[in-house]
Amino acid sequence: MSKHVKLKAEDGHEFDLYVAAPAGEPVAALVVIQEIFGVNAYIRSVADGYARDGFLAVAPALFDRVERGVELSYEGEDMQKAMALSKKLNMDDLLKDTAAAIEYARGQTGKKTGVIGYCLGGSIAWLAACRLSVDAGVGYYGGKIPQYSAEQPKCPVMLHFGSKDQHIPREAVAKIQASHPDVPVYLYDAGHGFNCDARASYDAASAKLARERSLEFIKTNLT
Repeated sequence: MSKHVKLKAEDGHEFDLYVAAPAGEPVAALVVIQEIFGVNAYIRSVADGYARDGFLAVAPALFDRVERGVELSYEGEDMQKAMALSKKLNMDDLLKDTAAAIEYARGQTGKKTGVIGYCLGGSIAWLAACRLSVDAGVGYYGGKIPQYSAEQPKCPVMLHFGSKDQHIPREAVAKIQASHPDVPVYLYDAGHGFNCDARASYDAASAKLARERSLEFIKTNLT
């Protein structure tokens, strides 16, 4: 079962939150953080999938800060718009919205709450683990993580990257691994966005393995 609710961040900004509820009592809560393409069909499907696994999964519409109702595809003009919109975003504001989503999810369940993010969301998941009150974090191909690699997570974190990612060089991933040897960092024989079945870079085998690892990780740390 899914629905949309309105939330307010600490600065008063109101934004949309997609909420996917499990069939029974939630085992924990999970905040799903979008790519630069909005809370589109893919991100909703990710939230729905984790709801089927027993989590209350919520996805904040982070682009509501600059344009409401953004749902973009992965090519052509939509790709150009995604890149343009992403440049207007402020990381501090994105973390305010993420914090509000975490608070909502935790309040609805009264249980541990994690974050999982993709692309832009992967970077936000890392910073949420370092700066916010969250119980576990999973980041997929977060391109900004290397520039924040000096920050220390306050909860367990798992990271996924593609070895063929043209946006995140292997040296950047190595920097993260060197700074945080205790953080599990997995490399897949795939490119950027390998988890998304709507992208040309989708790699089914890598996506399946990464999700299995992520699900085991969040269940271990949230339940």
